[in-house]
Amino acid sequence: MRKPVIAGNWKMYKTPKESLAFVDEFLPLVKGHDRDEILLFPTLTSLERVLDATAGTNVHAGAQTMHWLNEGAYTGQTSPTMLLSIGCRQVLLGHSEQRLYLNETFERVNLKLKAAISHGIAPMVCFGELLTEREQMQTEEVLRTQVRTALHNISASEAQRLAIAYEPIWAIGTGITASPEMANEAHEIIRQELAHCCGAETAQNTRILYGGSVKPDNISELMAQEQIDGALVGGASLVAETFAKIVQYK
Repeated sequence: MRKPVIAGNWKMYKTPKESLAFVDEFLPLVKGHDRDEILLFPTLTSLERVLDATAGTNVHAGAQTMHWLNEGAYTGQTSPTMLLSIGCRQVLLGHSEQRLYLNETFERVNLKLKAAISHGIAPMVCFGELLTEREQMQTEEVLRTQVRTALHNISASEAQRLAIAYEPIWAIGTGITASPEMANEAHEIIRQELAHCCGAETAQNTRILYGGSVKPDNISELMAQEQIDGALVGGASLVAETFAKIVQYK
């Protein structure tokens, strides 16, 4: 059985003070909840404080991205060893906004993925197609190519802690959500390609989350799909009460 994951990606929101206020409000709302793994991805300036504030609780925190090298002349970047130094053991890689606005490629995602694995940091890798690609019936081809590139030379043993997020780019922040059936189909494609890359057992055990305008009123229907193992939540994760409702879907 794959334990579901409900993750909140705060993107470029919340100061450290605002982040701690969220955690103070959120933790009592989800206290004792163990059906799902709960993750928060705050900004870098808030990460260490959120890690400290959630230590020993059922909520965990990770970084929104990282570089693949331990050090070097890469202004503005954060290395795996820097994340480890503050107790960070989770990282989000290849988010669509990194790809759209910061020229992230899946070749770079592959380098970051290998670095995360080698440092014992659990990676969550994002995949997803553009609206034009879906309209041109290229979704399967795009997803398979993305997975194949990101997981190049990743063995089954190395992929044991891997999680994946399917983010149809046309549904992120637009209020448009892929239908549960569409999302389930895309997840199945990703799982099939994962089996080709890392073996059937790895594919069966890997959790694949849906991300794209997830809200309290659509989470239950999404989670009822066989291939959907959780949600990567954007805007709706910024309000403690709203995100708690998503975590506590029925």
